[in-house]
Amino acid sequence: MTQTRAETPPRSRQDQGPLGPAPRLEPRASVRLTGRGAITALFALCFGTQLIAAWTGWGTLAGAAFVCGCGAVTYYTRTSGLRAVVVCPPLLFLAGTVCAELIAAPSTFLAAEEILVTLGTLAAWLFTGTALTIVIAVGRGYRSAKPRTSRQPSTNRPGGVPGGPRDGSGPRGQPRP
Repeated sequence: MTQTRAETPPRSRQDQGPLGPAPRLEPRASVRLTGRGAITALFALCFGTQLIAAWTGWGTLAGAAFVCGCGAVTYYTRTSGLRAVVVCPPLLFLAGTVCAELIAAPSTFLAAEEILVTLGTLAAWLFTGTALTIVIAVGRGYRSAKPRTSRQPSTNRPGGVPGGPRDGSGPRGQPRP
């Protein structure tokens, strides 16, 4: 017995370009992360690899793992959680570095020094991972929220009348004509 996939409804002509529908990056796997789950996974990856790098001196391992983790986490996150994932990579990298160096360094002064050295030497990896996150999120359909401005007066005030409460007074408590 073979299973067939359900047909997806055809897209409208407006959604299609001259060469057909625009491709979107969507994972075919059943794994889907929420925004919080993606952030937690990326922090765990940053912390673990920064800790290994602090003990062994392999800074490139932490940088490469960060870039790969940013790509994977963004790709497997639900579209509704992409907003949180797009802004978090630099913060998670910093938090992972601080936690790992506080554990691995023998003193607080050396931990502060190592945090600054690590951030300076791995800055290219940090920027690459952040840019990769943004590119994948935009490819998956993420658009930043823009405030919508309306030129029409709002009728959501009490009484349904623009400008005042139900008692018929004007905007500053003055009676309406």
